[in-house]
Amino acid sequence: MEKDKLNNLRHTLAHLLAAAVGEIYKFDKIKLTLGPSIDNGFYYDIDFCGEKVADSDLKKIEDRMRKILPKWTEFEHKEISKEEATNFFKNEYKVELINEIADRGEKITVYTCGGFTDLCRGGHLENPSKEINPDSFKLDRVAGAYWRGDEKNKMLTRIYGLAFENKEELDAYLKQREEAEKRDHKKLGKELDLFTFSDLVGAGLPLFTPNGTILRDLLDGFVWELRKAAGYVKVDIPHITKKELYETSGHWEKFKDDLFKINTREEHVFAMKPMNCPHHTQIYNRKQWSYKELPQAYAETTKVYRDEQTGELGGLSRVRSITQDDAHVFCRLNQSGEEMRKIYKIVKTFYGSFGFILKPRLSLHDPKNMQAYLGTEEVWQNSENALRKIIEENGEKAIEALGEAAFYGPKIDFLAKDAIGRDHQVATIQLDMNMPERFNLYCINEKGEQERIVMVHAAIMGSIERFLAVLIEHLAGNFPLWLSPVQVKVIPVRENHNEYAKEIFNLLKENNIRVELDDEEANLGGKVRDAKNNKLPYWIVIGDKEIEANKVTLESRDAGQLGQMSKEELLSKFLEEIKNKK
Repeated sequence: MEKDKLNNLRHTLAHLLAAAVGEIYKFDKIKLTLGPSIDNGFYYDIDFCGEKVADSDLKKIEDRMRKILPKWTEFEHKEISKEEATNFFKNEYKVELINEIADRGEKITVYTCGGFTDLCRGGHLENPSKEINPDSFKLDRVAGAYWRGDEKNKMLTRIYGLAFENKEELDAYLKQREEAEKRDHKKLGKELDLFTFSDLVGAGLPLFTPNGTILRDLLDGFVWELRKAAGYVKVDIPHITKKELYETSGHWEKFKDDLFKINTREEHVFAMKPMNCPHHTQIYNRKQWSYKELPQAYAETTKVYRDEQTGELGGLSRVRSITQDDAHVFCRLNQSGEEMRKIYKIVKTFYGSFGFILKPRLSLHDPKNMQAYLGTEEVWQNSENALRKIIEENGEKAIEALGEAAFYGPKIDFLAKDAIGRDHQVATIQLDMNMPERFNLYCINEKGEQERIVMVHAAIMGSIERFLAVLIEHLAGNFPLWLSPVQVKVIPVRENHNEYAKEIFNLLKENNIRVELDDEEANLGGKVRDAKNNKLPYWIVIGDKEIEANKVTLESRDAGQLGQMSKEELLSKFLEEIKNKK
């Protein structure tokens, strides 16, 4: 089914949901607000005026939806005046929407189907009774939602529904979601002791444990290893800046309401940095550069801060302190293609090592809305064509997303398909011809003249927090040996095996293997079960046979029993696997 038609199906079902709720709970005793289509389904926000509605009530609402569906044969559209609309709908939520529509000078429209009328812009199926498969939708859950997403407003009841073209797609989604719940990074993060949150620190501000910090450092080290080979150098910047920096870059005007601001005792206004690129321009701008010295490629892993709304926060996926593995290349326009090719290769190598399937998406400007962007139409066209060429050179065809570009330049966003088939936006490459203009960045060319340069923005993980959420769920917490916080556990069977077990432990530790020794007086089955529950890549069992043979017995999380091997074979296997990031 086409995307637009699927959206229309879901929007139609939102209306059907409202109609069913109105019939059961009586229209004059509840207040309907609004109900859009969303990814995978729809919802409707309703003020039940004191009536309690729970998940246990969903079946009767769903049954009513199916009962009235055959009567929904056609949508009738009508334009009405503001006065007619307020007289018809009466409730304060609809009246607020009506006033906003009127203030914008837009037409006020209502749609009627099956005897139910709602305020709506449109976007429905022509004949729901024939086009909706009754088995292709399901009411999912009840949640609380503030009116218009503002916690100062009244809490409403939000009823979520799922909807697809057919029952098979709905069942496939439910199966995928069940698997996703098992892999939930919030659940696994707690079980594997990777990160925590504290009410005293604040929502959206994750605290990483020793295990979680190992993961972060190793991932960042891998990215740096790839960047260093491509000619990058490290820089470091402060976490705050005067607002003037962001006024020059254009970020202040666009994002000032999303920034954490600091008012100093000398009455200066500073901001906690929400991005790093303006700072990096000032490192480049510290001196005059010859064209022979370009490109200058700066890399830095640092935190940025954004004042996200509490209701939008979720585990590591959406946070207020974001660790970016950020990089910016300052180069001539004729060098930008080669620099973007290098980044493209880094992205493919990094994500390929974890088994992600990547798809590029080209985020373009909207030529009908140029006021939302910096720069001219010509500059944007040239930048977008340069990015298209890089994608084509890699033998790939991009999804093109009109209006999804950053305000200062187009970008290649990479979509990574995970182990259960979900797409996640991950790495980004942006070609920016606007910020160098705003900060007057140039080099001296062959003719001794000032030549405007360009910037290439490159984020590989982007947000380490968000990437960790994606990676934990993709791998279900089963990290490869090189990345696992604890790589192997040595397990003596009985107390008299402890001495030899400690010898193996020391050998591995001396060779920088992250190893634990489990010499507690507990039963062997419990120790092995603990290693499995902690998703360790390997564990070594030491008993009489191993001591007698001067060998070890190795077991693998992924491959099972690997049998006996010498200490030298064991060490060689681990070191090779770590080196090759298998």
